[in-house]
Amino acid sequence: MKFIHRLGYYLGGFAIGLIILAFFLSGKKTSCAYGPDARVLKNIRIKERAYSREAINEIERLQIDTASITKVLNKGDVDFSRSNTDLDSCKTYLVTGTVDSGYLELLFENCDSIATLQKIWKKE
Repeated sequence: MKFIHRLGYYLGGFAIGLIILAFFLSGKKTSCAYGPDARVLKNIRIKERAYSREAINEIERLQIDTASITKVLNKGDVDFSRSNTDLDSCKTYLVTGTVDSGYLELLFENCDSIATLQKIWKKE
């Protein structure tokens, strides 16, 4: 069999496989979150979220709503150089992201069953 025929069969099978894959994955809540940022953010998002007294005071002072915090957790980045991931029990992560009112930095303490927002900063 000539190379061009083998290539045609390969590309035809590949195209059929892509169509079948698109059919099975369409409409499902599948994600390809394999990077460290995406895994940490997803882990924080799925847990119960709590707020420290300092974070609540700062949220009230800056007039930030919880929708902005959720937006940062969906679209933000984790700054691993400023996070403390060496702890055994509750690791702390600094999550940064932009919202309509400016640039937010959130410090989360990520434990087994709860993620606590410890501090929040807003940079213009």
